[in-house]
Amino acid sequence: MQHLLSVNELTSSDIQELFLKAKQIKEGDDHWCAPQAFAANIFLEPSTRTKNSFYIAEKRLGIDVVDVNGSDSSLTKGESLRDTLKTLESIGVQLAVLRQSEQGILQELTKDLRLSIINAGDGIGEHPTQSLLDLFTISEEFTSFEGLHVTIAGDIKHSRVARSNACALKKLGAEVSFVAPDEWKDPTLGDNYISMDEAVETSDVLMLLRVQCERHEQPAAYDDYLSTFGLTVERERRMKKDSIILHPAPVNRGVEIDSSLVECPRSRIFQQMTNGVAIRMAIIQTLLQEEC
Repeated sequence: MQHLLSVNELTSSDIQELFLKAKQIKEGDDHWCAPQAFAANIFLEPSTRTKNSFYIAEKRLGIDVVDVNGSDSSLTKGESLRDTLKTLESIGVQLAVLRQSEQGILQELTKDLRLSIINAGDGIGEHPTQSLLDLFTISEEFTSFEGLHVTIAGDIKHSRVARSNACALKKLGAEVSFVAPDEWKDPTLGDNYISMDEAVETSDVLMLLRVQCERHEQPAAYDDYLSTFGLTVERERRMKKDSIILHPAPVNRGVEIDSSLVECPRSRIFQQMTNGVAIRMAIIQTLLQEEC
């Protein structure tokens, strides 16, 4: 595997192998022949968790990091993103972590590149590393994905996380449902939409999403979102005994989830962030293993 652009590129075996590597990393058994390598983190959209998680993962692997952003690179002078990647490749960068806003351009960008690209979010397209850390978190709680009921709730239409997770979960054998207002539904992901009241009573995993106002043509109304589509304290009480709560963050407390539930016993939100470093280390190891 040279690049990680989409979860569609991964088989079930690929995913399980990454989980095994991430588990070993978390347990301290992360033996790796670390090549001398340079990684460029190219974030052209804002990021806290993904950008810093990759930075920590790279440094723990002994990789030197080059930080590239849109405001102080030659992209501001009209250089194409493709030429920026070719430049980084030419000066010795082996890996680029790329977040940018255009969906569907990655295959063309990576054509004939020798350096490896990790998709860290392409607009409303996909976010494969977030999906993998979400699934890894689920795998720590349940023995199998087969028959597991996972509900993804929120701004489905504008969520790259929803798109990646729906694909990967189905590939692993989970049953996937969605909760969303009509205007935020995505028919390309299927028609298995249910109410939040049904979701809390039937789901093993409830994955909440942020309302992505920055991607809306019209401003989103927050007034009654929590009571209609969010996870309230009353709804959390009706969840199955061993069910868990996930959220890719950032969390809008009091909008998609009551603030008191963000760190409740069944929440795995901050555990997801911890797992993000391990799974990204596993991905980087896999992409750079031929360097050893």
